[in-house]
Amino acid sequence: MKTPPSPPGLSLAVQYATLAPSLERWRLRRWVQRALAGGCADLAARQQPVPTTAEFTLRLVDAEEGAELNETWRQSSGPTNVLTFTYDDMPATKLLADIVLCVPVIEAEARHQDKVLHHHAAHLVTHGVLHALGYDHDTDEQARIMETLESQLLATAGIPDPYQTSVPPASP
Repeated sequence: MKTPPSPPGLSLAVQYATLAPSLERWRLRRWVQRALAGGCADLAARQQPVPTTAEFTLRLVDAEEGAELNETWRQSSGPTNVLTFTYDDMPATKLLADIVLCVPVIEAEARHQDKVLHHHAAHLVTHGVLHALGYDHDTDEQARIMETLESQLLATAGIPDPYQTSVPPASP
């Protein structure tokens, strides 16, 4: 049986461009590390190239900056929960990416979806890291692969599957 590769060496910078006291650096680092290790193990199992080093900047922003970035880079109106920017001019062994989390959007989504804020934020960090690793959801098959991996990685942290909707019990 082949031994899975070691997780890439991680250099992580966390930038707080907005207040986010419940999203502590240590927690964000743990989520990034888990997603990076799991994503790389999955890539290796599928015989895809795996980086040996990863340098990420995780930037937490307000709705104004989130909207500006989303409109500039995705031509979409308003802020979105997570954006990932990768730098393709790097050697295949080095992964360089910026992941932007829009805190007010994440907080509003967690409330609206009746999710624990940390669970939802962990999901979006995982989602952003997997995008940096090359995962996508443009097709149904890509989405199935990415969502399955996200759910598996979050389960290792005791976080419920973000793609399962809870069905209220039937009334008697």
